[in-house]
Amino acid sequence: MVTGGAGAIGAAIARTLRADGYEVAILDRQSEIAVDLADAGQVRDAAAAILERFGRCDTFVHAAAAFDRAALADLDLATWRRVQAVNVESALWLCQALAPGMAQRGFGRIVLVVSDTVWSPPAADLLPYVASKAALIGVARSLACSLGADGITVNCVAPGLTRTPAAEAGMPPEAFADVRRRQALPRDLVPDDVAGVVAFLASNSAAAITGQTLCADGGLVLR
Repeated sequence: MVTGGAGAIGAAIARTLRADGYEVAILDRQSEIAVDLADAGQVRDAAAAILERFGRCDTFVHAAAAFDRAALADLDLATWRRVQAVNVESALWLCQALAPGMAQRGFGRIVLVVSDTVWSPPAADLLPYVASKAALIGVARSLACSLGADGITVNCVAPGLTRTPAAEAGMPPEAFADVRRRQALPRDLVPDDVAGVVAFLASNSAAAITGQTLCADGGLVLR
């Protein structure tokens, strides 16, 4: 299951997993099973529909993200709650729905897509977004400890500024040039860069990795 599969990064993840032999179900506003991830009831219903249709879910990737911008002085409760609901809470409800089946089979992979802005916020008006991605890292670490005994790994992937239609629409060209200059690998990042790391964490090759956050940001954040 991949949330946010209608977006550039989510679509790349779904495409890569399919190429690796997975049967992929996408949860998005525009997917076959349409869902508003800000609505907990719809999220739970969508999870139930996926399980009824496919019978199981071995790998869950949360790539969806609300990117509503607001600095501290302009932040209102509706904006804050929407970003947290889409970015954090929907991941929790889906983990809650999927983890029991994974535990019963003794195998599961959960990958949460976060952001390298957690370590270096580029703008004050990204407060709700950055806070939500930091919260997801905490969720992953906590779930890694609680679900590990059941054979379930939980990890995060933190992309940097990636060439997507949404990013290009919201960022001036000089922003991409500045990030390229500061990266250890001075090139634009593309959605397939993120998808490759997600596919690795979902594979048997990553069986001993859990509770970790891998940065796929060209070396912008060195940690």
